[in-house]
Amino acid sequence: MTYGVPAFFGALGYSFDPQFTDENAASMVIADDIFAMLLVEPFFQGFTPKQIVDATAATEVLIGLSAESREEVDALVDKAVAAGAVNYAEPQDHGFMYQRSFQDLDGHLWEIIWMDPATVQG
Repeated sequence: MTYGVPAFFGALGYSFDPQFTDENAASMVIADDIFAMLLVEPFFQGFTPKQIVDATAATEVLIGLSAESREEVDALVDKAVAAGAVNYAEPQDHGFMYQRSFQDLDGHLWEIIWMDPATVQG
């Protein structure tokens, strides 16, 4: 986690739970039932014997979040880019599904996706 990451995600509208946030980790609240732990590299290394990759040079994870509408997809990605993120793929519009993507300050890839609820109902 680089300096400025909490400010970056705060600009996207996410908050942090102070009970689980300190100099080593930040508990990011994405929604009432969705949390992400953001860890500084030395602290994170204590959780795995594997080498931690440089996310700006190799893809380690692709994080996908759903949105309520196409407009919400655009709004969130536009906020991310305004806060310093980089678009890493062209928007994908399949009619029933729409997605945009960005690379965060540490190089992690995020995809924000809207899918027409009528297409996923059984």
